Amino acid sequence: MSISFAQSEVSRMLYKIAEAPSAERIEKDIQKLVGFGTRHTLSDTVSKTRGIGAARRWIKSEFESISNKCDNCLDVQFQRNLVKKDNRRIIKDTWVVNVLAIQKGTKFPNRYVIMSGDIDSRVSDPNNFTSDSPGANDNASGMAGTLEVARVLSKYKFPISIIYVGLSGEEQGLYGGQHMAKVAKEKGWDIVGIINNDMIGNIHGIDGVIDNGSFRVFSEAISMKATDKQKNAMRYYGGEVDGPSRQLARYIDKITDDYMTNLNAIMIYRLDRFGRGGHHKPFNDAGFTGVRIMETHENYNRQHQDIRNENGIAYGDVISGVDFDYAAKLTAVNALTLASLASAPQAPQNVMIGGAVNPSTTLQWVAVADDNLVGYKIYWRDTTAPQWQKSKFVGNQTSYTLKNIVIDNYFFGVVSVGKNGAESLVQFPQKLIPRK
Repeated sequence: MSISFAQSEVSRMLYKIAEAPSAERIEKDIQKLVGFGTRHTLSDTVSKTRGIGAARRWIKSEFESISNKCDNCLDVQFQRNLVKKDNRRIIKDTWVVNVLAIQKGTKFPNRYVIMSGDIDSRVSDPNNFTSDSPGANDNASGMAGTLEVARVLSKYKFPISIIYVGLSGEEQGLYGGQHMAKVAKEKGWDIVGIINNDMIGNIHGIDGVIDNGSFRVFSEAISMKATDKQKNAMRYYGGEVDGPSRQLARYIDKITDDYMTNLNAIMIYRLDRFGRGGHHKPFNDAGFTGVRIMETHENYNRQHQDIRNENGIAYGDVISGVDFDYAAKLTAVNALTLASLASAPQAPQNVMIGGAVNPSTTLQWVAVADDNLVGYKIYWRDTTAPQWQKSKFVGNQTSYTLKNIVIDNYFFGVVSVGKNGAESLVQFPQKLIPRK
């Protein structure tokens, strides 16, 4: 049995979304954020024109303006957490404040896909909260992209909720993400995935490469929710590179190939850059699925630097270092991924596999309760391949045998497919089919 979704409802929507993000609007938002002088987590919260307080109030007002244009479709709110002085990077008691805009799903309001950017910025000294710290690329670009995706996707309705969020306290220790992940666990949010955007606007690398045609997707290999029993099973059955976050990275890679021109997603098999961290990590730490999207070639002269000229080198994260067309392309990738996931049925549950000493491979799973479901698709790939290579739509059944596909030679996964053409994240088998 085969089925084609080439001209599906979701495909038609995604082709429009791919072209929707505006480089001009993103540039305007980055200029506004840079104009606050500094957005250091410990900076002024009272001034109307300078400091992180003014910046987060402006972000909230922008989300509210977007909401007004979609019949109040966004629930806009501050999320506050008091962080006590720690004598390291929090040198005084500080309110870390996130700004959330929640677009409630029409069918599954407690299931979420999330896009985040960071509000705060810093210079060379992480505790210097008074000097100018424009943070144009790090991370006004990610915050501007998040606002732009809210503008684009708020024109549509989705079964699943979408959260657009500006996180604070990233440079001081990922405090905003830690608090939001804690709230998500306490409230029982069903998070399909979070995409953290941190530096999506630079194309001039410190390595001398100029590249506006690729970006990186960082993802952890194994979920922190994996039990010792599951980790031990990976020694025998595979799965070391097939955790949920890695599947989200593959999803982003595929959707980029399908809907973006002249843009390549590079999957990086690391939680984050070597020895460094980003705001998806607190969500991963809490057991949630999450990845980081960012430029391919960083320029360290433009990150965490006092603004200065030294030995002929210009240092500082200023707006002239941002390529707005590139930022718009990476923003489009986010919009496409969120829209596709927010349109998809719930992923199949309890996927199991069998086929040892057998010429064929069998997969089983628990049915999904969703009237949008049209059926399931099985994916498989060589054990050394980074991306899924082959697939077969198997209809609305919960068990299927792939004839003459030897289990030893491939990895397998299953997705739910909606009547609208949208697919869930791939679910890698976690158990063996019990012997009868």
